[in-house]
Amino acid sequence: MKVTRMAFRFTSAAAMVLISMGAKVAISQATEPALPKELVQYVRQAKGQGVADAKIKKQAQAVGWPAPLVDAALVSVKDTKTSSNTAGVEAKFETPAATPAELRPTIPATPGGTPPTVTVGSTQVVPDDYLIGAGDTLQISVWKETEVSVPTATVRPDGRITVPLVKEVAVAGLTPRQAEKVITDGLGKFITDANVTVVVTAMHSKKVFVIGAARKEGPLAYTYGMSVMQALSEAGGLTDYAKRKRIYILRTESGRQYRMDFNYDEVIRGDRMDQNIVLLPDDTVVIPH
Repeated sequence: MKVTRMAFRFTSAAAMVLISMGAKVAISQATEPALPKELVQYVRQAKGQGVADAKIKKQAQAVGWPAPLVDAALVSVKDTKTSSNTAGVEAKFETPAATPAELRPTIPATPGGTPPTVTVGSTQVVPDDYLIGAGDTLQISVWKETEVSVPTATVRPDGRITVPLVKEVAVAGLTPRQAEKVITDGLGKFITDANVTVVVTAMHSKKVFVIGAARKEGPLAYTYGMSVMQALSEAGGLTDYAKRKRIYILRTESGRQYRMDFNYDEVIRGDRMDQNIVLLPDDTVVIPH
């Protein structure tokens, strides 16, 4: 009788432990965030190419993926023998759209270049010295004067926008702060102490160019902070005939053009990440055949 009771108690205790463990696993699975498919795809492809986990993690973090997500992706991709399935497939990176501020990558400075923007949520904030160009979209807000405010104004090819009361205003080639002053001066004839704010809500006047062995050759819409790898991703990746180790970037500054080499294979392995520079408007990425 004692033996039966002891067995029952042991069985009940074991069952409670198993139930508790199962509950913890269920809670853990329920609260574990879904892994981004772009990150998992990169880890799978990189493993298939024989890249070490440490280098995979280093490069993924370099473009902004948080370390815990990268670790989880490495664990989830257990099959390291996928080279036959990934032959000829270009690994692509996409910077996470909403990464916490403390986890965002530091964008390296570029010689003589315009400082990059910062991101607040999904809104890109241009630097103070950004020059407005044709095709850019502006938001003109006049404090307590909704009739004069313009929610959306696209800069026309002649460099002008239309603002109530002021009519035509030339803003191309001005910074947002300079445009504010021009509009404020124009409104001064009608509104006392007008408080004007100009925000660039979309940048379409700046482009970079990808030529050569890219799947989508031609101009690309430029966004501040765009790296060489991101530009290649926007261009659809490299063709099978691309000379991956001989890619270079052409840049013109102060009337002088110079060349910066880019070895795709080294960067994709996580080596010499300093080659993955931040592009500037009008840069040209050349991919030899």
